Amino acid sequence: MNALRPNVGSLAHIAIFLWALLMVTLTAAAPLGWLLGACLLLLAAIYPFALRRLARPRWFYLFALLVSVNLLFGKGEPDIALWGLQLSTADLVAGLQMVLRALVILVAADGLATSIDISEVAGLFERFGLSGLGFSLGVAINLLPNIREGALNAWRALGMRGGLRSQWWRGLQLFALTVLTNALRRSEEIVLAAEARAFSPEKARSYALRVGRLDWVVVALGATSLALFMLLRG
Repeated sequence: MNALRPNVGSLAHIAIFLWALLMVTLTAAAPLGWLLGACLLLLAAIYPFALRRLARPRWFYLFALLVSVNLLFGKGEPDIALWGLQLSTADLVAGLQMVLRALVILVAADGLATSIDISEVAGLFERFGLSGLGFSLGVAINLLPNIREGALNAWRALGMRGGLRSQWWRGLQLFALTVLTNALRRSEEIVLAAEARAFSPEKARSYALRVGRLDWVVVALGATSLALFMLLRG
């Protein structure tokens, strides 16, 4: 994959992201966990760094919570007993498929954000006449590292001060408020900096996408796989 990377441009990464979203959408109404698993394996081969970022305890707890909620409050017919609770195998399978869909979207999104220059995506919106949307997208992407770092610092400070011990619910409220306030303050700084430089959406430049030698091959393979899936599904 490293040998192919110089021959793959931004168009291929955008196509992979859209392909992943469409596969998740098309399999939403059918129990096709094996297909979602295959999509995840393919994305993991293309973006191994994105999957490694998800191999952390906090993501495991989040996915376990997602499965547990679906298992406890699902509408399936109970057919198994666990610790005195009547649970449904169908709800368990549905919860695991929800986790697979979330993993596919997260890996695809992280791979897209890391592999291409955001100015290319912003310029693509400007090229289609969506003035200002490219700038808004750039601000949103620019905020992600800041929000992640601010949230981590706020969580550590809250834990050091014992905010999650006696009044944990109040601590979580303060944590959410701190993260939101930092994000709004950072976005305001970006907007003010743009205004100071006389930025105007009407004057935004439309950057050309970087196209590699294998990009159209990736686009053709993605379109073919989607067409075959829809044909076999129908």
